Amino acid sequence: MRRKIPSSAALTAFEAAARHGSFARAAAELALTEGAISRQIGRLEAFLGATLFERVGNRVRLLPNGERYALQVRELLDRLDRDSQYLMGQPSDGASLDIATVPTFAMRWLIPRLSRFRQAYPNITVHLAERTDPFVLAGSGFDAAVHFEHPAWAGMRTHRLLHEVLVPVCHPALLEGDKEVLLDTLPRLHRRQNPDAWLRYSTETGIPLGNPATGARYDLHAMLIEAALAGLGVALVPRLYVEEELAQGRLVAPWPEGKTISKTFCLVLPEPIGLSGEPIRAFAQWILGEAKQAAEAAS
Repeated sequence: MRRKIPSSAALTAFEAAARHGSFARAAAELALTEGAISRQIGRLEAFLGATLFERVGNRVRLLPNGERYALQVRELLDRLDRDSQYLMGQPSDGASLDIATVPTFAMRWLIPRLSRFRQAYPNITVHLAERTDPFVLAGSGFDAAVHFEHPAWAGMRTHRLLHEVLVPVCHPALLEGDKEVLLDTLPRLHRRQNPDAWLRYSTETGIPLGNPATGARYDLHAMLIEAALAGLGVALVPRLYVEEELAQGRLVAPWPEGKTISKTFCLVLPEPIGLSGEPIRAFAQWILGEAKQAAEAAS
């Protein structure tokens, strides 16, 4: 069936006129005459069988149908522009992958290792996008996801990567050289999505905390880590995110790990590795190898 889609010239003229509220300013932006803009919009209205602008003398005003349509057209044109530029930026002799991942994991673990993937596969470009919650991978536009294990991935192929173990960390200045400082005497920092983490940590380790819920809250583990580095308090964060800071002495962790307060990162694929295309198969084998090395080093 033939699609009923207006011409791109008409849509572009309409979007500019709607955004500016003026045919003249739209014409100036698109390097056209005001008459050309008017004709394009007239053709669009005829095509749709609907009036989009109210014309009063030399002035125009979007009608309610025009306002709704303008939002939809702007979104479609923006997406088409992004997709076109994305494709134009792809090497003719290479491939690309779109990977969805948890933001802090990307910043703290994945991105620092991607140079090794690029060295091994210089013709494969990896694009990363933030996804904090599980989603339906099929039809999403992503080749894979690096995320937490979750029932939402049912039907997908999941491969375990790393086990997240939380540990309290703080700036060494907070301890003033005394590593026996009671945890309950220091300000605590919280991740907003895990409001009971400190309570669970206290229950597991037996370390008493008068009011585990007190303290500042942050959305991301990356924010917690920066707050701890700034000396704002003690953050309960995954050890795999702060190995470098601990090794350098920029953070200290004199308290035990919370081993039961944990999640497992996994690689999520739409089909088995053996049936995947060469780019995603290469990425899957690489990240599984990196995770194995990291786990062995941690143990």
